[in-house]
Amino acid sequence: MSRNETGAIGDTDLEKLRARYGLLAIVTSNSAIAAVAIFGVWRLHGDKAVIVGVLTAAFTAVSGMTTAYLGIKAVSNTARSIALGNGSGPRHAEAAPPAQRTP
Repeated sequence: MSRNETGAIGDTDLEKLRARYGLLAIVTSNSAIAAVAIFGVWRLHGDKAVIVGVLTAAFTAVSGMTTAYLGIKAVSNTARSIALGNGSGPRHAEAAPPAQRTP
């Protein structure tokens, strides 16, 4: 990790830390959801109707959390690149005057 003259972390290093810890949070929470779902299925002793509900809820929670993280990260990266001026936003070209029509 590099620091500048004031001892602060650079923007690139800060983004790497945010990405690393965000991914760690998602993996940890998804693992916890999976562990609780596995424990719940184990404790239900084969009640298929309830097992389907537990697994459906676990899958929904994992997919929702992962999708939210990836969506927020993508929007954050796009906004940052546009704010810094190196984004691939739409370019506005000079509009040509309309062609003259002869009657």
